[in-house]
Amino acid sequence: MIILKSAISKEVKEEILTKIKSGEKVSSLSTQYGVSTKTIYYWLRGKVLHTVSFLEYSKVKKENQILKEIVGVLTVELEKTKKKNKSFYHHS
Repeated sequence: MIILKSAISKEVKEEILTKIKSGEKVSSLSTQYGVSTKTIYYWLRGKVLHTVSFLEYSKVKKENQILKEIVGVLTVELEKTKKKNKSFYHHS
């Protein structure tokens, strides 16, 4: 006996992906629409030639934000060090 998967319309798939991109959780959408999280993550990973999947984009965006925060902290620390060294050499 062959069990066929029920087809999910393109419109529903796009609606789910749009909601994820706007910040909704995969797990809640999975429950709401009756689509497995595995299927949704498969859609998110789906690669079309020469494009980046939403998961890859989100990962890079998050990494970028973390790196900007690190650069900010390091810049502040560098400025503090420069000021300390400047005042040290002026008082010596």
